Amino acid sequence: MDTALVIVTGKGGTGRTTVAAALGLAAAAEGRRTIVCEVAGQARVPALLGARRSARSVAPGVETPVADGLWATTIEPHTALEEWLAHQLPRRLIGPLARSGAFGGFVAAAPGARELVTIAKAWELGEQRRWRHGAAPYDTVILDAPASGHGLGLMRTPRTFADIARIGPIAGTARAVDAALTNPARSAVVAVALPGELVVSETLELERWIAERVGRGLNAIVVNSVWPRRISGADATRVAEADGALSAALRRAARAGSERVRTQQAQLARLRRDAHARVHTLPFVFTGMLESEQMHRFSARLAEV
Repeated sequence: MDTALVIVTGKGGTGRTTVAAALGLAAAAEGRRTIVCEVAGQARVPALLGARRSARSVAPGVETPVADGLWATTIEPHTALEEWLAHQLPRRLIGPLARSGAFGGFVAAAPGARELVTIAKAWELGEQRRWRHGAAPYDTVILDAPASGHGLGLMRTPRTFADIARIGPIAGTARAVDAALTNPARSAVVAVALPGELVVSETLELERWIAERVGRGLNAIVVNSVWPRRISGADATRVAEADGALSAALRRAARAGSERVRTQQAQLARLRRDAHARVHTLPFVFTGMLESEQMHRFSARLAEV
């Protein structure tokens, strides 16, 4: 949380947005002006943190306050590209270009263009010289990136465009973003996982891919939805054998819960053994939907490590 850009990635369904929002709360609590960025039209962070939303507040590019010192936004490539071009070109040219559909055509047709614009916009939010005149920079930008494969592509794209373009404003921006992504003093990468065999295997593979293809390691792995150890294995066995004294449903629940904890702890041990990054955990919440109070608890837990 001492870096300007934090990228949160991992397998789909692991709770990346939850972790990104919790990290945002933790950074803001340390006095850092922080923003959490979502992509692909998602705008879940305000609701997670209990903030009221309007149609305007979730529009692409709008930086919405959601807590003390914390903002949220949704990055949409077309809108971000307009901002970047307005920063590069005379104002009189922007209107005709926008009406011509050239922006949309570029984003749709150029391989990797969406990814480049997305990661560049996240980087820009922390720059002293913002693309929008008068916009204040953030101390910490947390990007709720796409799932593992797409997230890795997002991080590789700036270097690819810098090599292709060579000179010009696109190359300059791509090189600046790539320099930030490969500098541990300026950026961090956090992988989110679940304590299951397949997800742990994919997380270990993601760590290897990032090292090989981006040239950096993971800063941390956050394992989500870890069940508490409520009873020991011996107690679970005694409950399971208490035929007649306890209901069949209770005995099945105790046996299933104990087995789940055992399996999860085995996968956590495997991840801690084989991963280079430090592994942290967040507990499973036995409710239908997370609430703001629980998000603040997650934030405090992550701030402690």
